[in-house]
Amino acid sequence: MAFESFRDFVNALDRAGELKRISQPVATELEITEIADREMKSPNGGKALLFEKPTVNGEVSPFPLAINTMGSHKRMAMSLGANSVDEVAAELGSLMKAKPPTSFREAIKLLGQALDLRHAKPKLVKDGPCKEVVKKFDAPSTRTEPWPVAQTSGLCIPTNSSVAQASSLCGQKGVGSVHRPEACATLLNLPIQKCWPLDGGRFITLPCVVTKDPDTGERNVGMYRIQIYDNRTTGMHWQLQKVGARHGRRYYETGTRMPVSIFIGGDPVFTFAATAPLPDGLDEFLLAGYLRKKSVELVKCETNDLEVPANADFVIEGYVDPTEPLREEGPFGDHTGYYTLPEPYPVFHVTAITHRKDAVYPATIVGIPPMEDFYIGGASVKLFLPVFKMNFPEIVDIALPAEGVFHNLVFVSIKKSYPMQAYKIMHGLWGMGQMMFTKYIVVVDDDVDVHNTREVLFRLCANTDPQRDSIFTKGPADVLDHATSEMAIGTKLGIDATKKLAGEGFKRGWPPLIKMSDEIRRKIDSLYGGTR
Repeated sequence: MAFESFRDFVNALDRAGELKRISQPVATELEITEIADREMKSPNGGKALLFEKPTVNGEVSPFPLAINTMGSHKRMAMSLGANSVDEVAAELGSLMKAKPPTSFREAIKLLGQALDLRHAKPKLVKDGPCKEVVKKFDAPSTRTEPWPVAQTSGLCIPTNSSVAQASSLCGQKGVGSVHRPEACATLLNLPIQKCWPLDGGRFITLPCVVTKDPDTGERNVGMYRIQIYDNRTTGMHWQLQKVGARHGRRYYETGTRMPVSIFIGGDPVFTFAATAPLPDGLDEFLLAGYLRKKSVELVKCETNDLEVPANADFVIEGYVDPTEPLREEGPFGDHTGYYTLPEPYPVFHVTAITHRKDAVYPATIVGIPPMEDFYIGGASVKLFLPVFKMNFPEIVDIALPAEGVFHNLVFVSIKKSYPMQAYKIMHGLWGMGQMMFTKYIVVVDDDVDVHNTREVLFRLCANTDPQRDSIFTKGPADVLDHATSEMAIGTKLGIDATKKLAGEGFKRGWPPLIKMSDEIRRKIDSLYGGTR
């Protein structure tokens, strides 16, 4: 099913018994993080939380904040309008099996065709709920030097004096003759969190960032954290290997101003699509339309030529100016479980903010796992497993354990039929999209449940000779990885934990795994009611 607003999704969670409402005021500075972190680490991800009165600097924000809304297998499936993520993956897999590809390029082309079978291409409309309230800034920001900052514990944190006091034009549609300026969203009254004690400021944590390739016109929707500097400027943390950064490099080469728009909320499938590892050039709104079984309606922004979902809750429009210096962004308590230290990134200038009258602000936090992002990442792996299998038919399953914080650790099970097949899989996966960031790949046989970390570790310890069954290689590393000697450059370790074949230098007999006979198991099941 398609959700017409983030509030619709929150209400669906409430009806399903998946939501806790918190009516008392709670500070966006650290307090919401502590409550959400405890909930996320509860059994099975706990519940979604709706903070009805989040406070910003002691003042109640006009907008409620929802968090951990996709932080369980059930809620993740609900966000995709399905009973389970496996159900969605099976459907997509069956579509792609209609014409088996002969190459990776053909597989990607087929993926686009499969998504388009739903007639899910986005369509442009004239207006939408995201423009019920429109706030335009009357002039572009021209300041290029850093805003004044206060030194606190060695970290740069904007002071109140750095807030730009720009005048603005504000319009509210359909709310009568009484104008309520307090209901207009600004970067200073949105319930944007300061998540962790050493964070360099407040961060939007679920922003969908829209950019376009200036040469091809191809759109990208990515998720790059947004640090609030003041009422008119933010950081734009698109990492080196991200598509948004590639688009940005073209604008930096020509020195022309780059239009960027950020939307928050709307159908939760937008958030998932923005985080999904789609190949470069495949429109995230196409995936979103396929998953929601309904085309995404887009509206043109007020101050640039980009399009955003008409039913988004908030839209922040603006630009990046390649002629101005980069600005230090961070620190930020990241999904790695450690702080990302400050680094220079482009500055995003706000030219307009539009939003729904009844907008709900969606948020998340990241940190030491398990967190909400574990369920989002797990859904991506399941959904795109058919793509991996089309290129590597021997793959049975893939898992990203929570402790690996996405890129660090991958478990893969294969149906092995020839020597060195595990190494073929390792090299193949390291060459596919964001899998290039994976530091450790462990390959096991097809009878191993890769989602059971205990089972994988048993095979890892039992089936390997460390020197014979390991391979080191070099490649790109996650920019957020603090352990590499150089940023974005690192090494990888692959471990073959499968049963060894004679052609792999193994000259001994391989012992059978200890297992009780089926006859005895059935007999004991009948005597003791299936208890094992």
